[in-house]
Amino acid sequence: MAARLSGGENRLVSLPLSRIRVIMKSSPEVSSINQDALFLTAKATELFVQYLATHSYKHGRGKEKNALTYSDLSHTAEECETFQFLADILPKKILASKYLKMLEKEKRDGEVGENDEEEEDDEDETVGQDVGS
Repeated sequence: MAARLSGGENRLVSLPLSRIRVIMKSSPEVSSINQDALFLTAKATELFVQYLATHSYKHGRGKEKNALTYSDLSHTAEECETFQFLADILPKKILASKYLKMLEKEKRDGEVGENDEEEEDDEDETVGQDVGS
């Protein structure tokens, strides 16, 4: 089969088969890997990456700059339904300062929410005491 060809111009896949084999064997359910399955997995991975890159390039800002950027990939993962499963793997980049501000805001919102809950609990106890009297 073509997957058994190693190196040179005759290679039909450009990803290293040994690395793909290691990744496949990392799964506890996999005990042995057929050479054909390895080749097909490598080829399918190449085609998927090519499709993701092409789609990101066509629908991103890369066309303007004649380059594919990380933000193009993350935008595709977020906006395109086909690639939404990659949203956690390709998150949008934000500046550390913005992230720290977000954390501070969440912390403040969390504290406000906790104080509101405590006040409601106090009110419930007061109402319960009035009814029982």
